[in-house]
Amino acid sequence: MSLANKLTDDLKDAMRSKDKVRKSVIIMLRAAIKQIEVDERRALSEEDVIEIIAKQIKQKKSAIDEFSKGGREDLVDLTKTEIDMLMTYLPEQLSEEAIVEIIAQAIETTSATTMKDMGKVMGIVSESTKGKADGKLIADLVKKSLSK
Repeated sequence: MSLANKLTDDLKDAMRSKDKVRKSVIIMLRAAIKQIEVDERRALSEEDVIEIIAKQIKQKKSAIDEFSKGGREDLVDLTKTEIDMLMTYLPEQLSEEAIVEIIAQAIETTSATTMKDMGKVMGIVSESTKGKADGKLIADLVKKSLSK
């Protein structure tokens, strides 16, 4: 079953069960997908949909920081719940050890030795972990590996 079909089915289930939070998350996600389809006049692939979901998660994480600064714990909790729901649509996330292995292979492939080579390493690692790992975590691990 494609991710788009799964979203449609999950929306129906959320409406039947009157789960307002889940319903709003799925509607927001479907709207983001539809917006890109209309703007670019093309059907999106599974990878494109996964990218959109990852982008939504990144936006929600940044919103959590802002809500925390503003003292809005109610919104922090709601946003964390939304992130958890979005995570269910992503492929299984890689462990930190698996990411470190991929980074080591990328460093070996590019012969990277300094922080100046971070862009080369990030390009390879990001491509092979697309949708399976958080970009910030990858960047932190690459920095750590190159600064040794």
